[in-house]
Amino acid sequence: MLDKLHIGYFADGKWGHGAFKKIEADDTLAIDFVCVRNDNRDSVLMQMAQEKNIDVLYTPNINSDDFIKILERYHSDLFVSMSFNQIFRERVRNLPPLSTINCHAGKLPYYRGRNILNWAIINDEKEFGITVHYVDDGIDTGDIILQRTYPITDDDDYNSLLQVAYAECPDILYEAIKQIQSGNAKRIAQDSINPHGLYCGMRKSGDEILDWNQTSREIFNFIRAITVPGPCACSYTENGKVSFVKAQMVFGAPQYKGIAGQVLLKNKDFILVKTKDSYIKVVEYEGKVKVGDRFKTVDCTINNNGGGYNCIDKICILPQRRAA
Repeated sequence: MLDKLHIGYFADGKWGHGAFKKIEADDTLAIDFVCVRNDNRDSVLMQMAQEKNIDVLYTPNINSDDFIKILERYHSDLFVSMSFNQIFRERVRNLPPLSTINCHAGKLPYYRGRNILNWAIINDEKEFGITVHYVDDGIDTGDIILQRTYPITDDDDYNSLLQVAYAECPDILYEAIKQIQSGNAKRIAQDSINPHGLYCGMRKSGDEILDWNQTSREIFNFIRAITVPGPCACSYTENGKVSFVKAQMVFGAPQYKGIAGQVLLKNKDFILVKTKDSYIKVVEYEGKVKVGDRFKTVDCTINNNGGGYNCIDKICILPQRRAA
């Protein structure tokens, strides 16, 4: 049991703010320094640290010799990572005697990697997890200290899960820190749960384009998975881009063949769009839509530079010229 646990805090974002407040409110814990992301320095977290007279650090490489020399001056007992975006190599993560821990908004050993909340909804999961684990050589593969799960219902979307994560990550991280301080922290090897795990890649620009040749359930999940504050799912018509903010399943809709992505009905409240197996109701969207439109994964609007199409994929068919 340590009467005073000294922490080096590597963090970013709202979850980082909440955990900072929890740690600072405990007189038996002390934050020696705050290290923010170098590429997108969190001004709110920096100000919070400065108000408490806590040093603020940032660097393009936390594993460099020069930065390690800076870290060594603090003699921290534990390094804590919350939404930090650099990899802790062995020399850095083992610098404090109690090692380095990370809070991950995923149910490890499943959903390692990036953009976990989005992927969980896309995969039609009924719950998601938050895990505090030790950092090792792998990506989110270290021994688990604490893990909790939270339900996902059809009423949830990316934003609602994000709000749960903002609120719960600081609490579970704080609890894990207190267990480490008391010497009662468990170490659960992830291989003992599943020897393989599941990895998720970072979503990038272009991944938001919606392929309508999927089932209604898959499309419903995709739209709610990347809605605001995400980029929102989108498709294209001859009038340009259409973004889909919110959709609803039409339970009992018949299954039949048709043109996937075609607008079947439009009124002031929603549009119905044909999917691979039935149709789906889109109740919030941005862009021009009319009955009969076919949503595509390519922007096929005429450009203003003398003809041709504005294309976003690898194949573009130019308009044919009439013979003179």
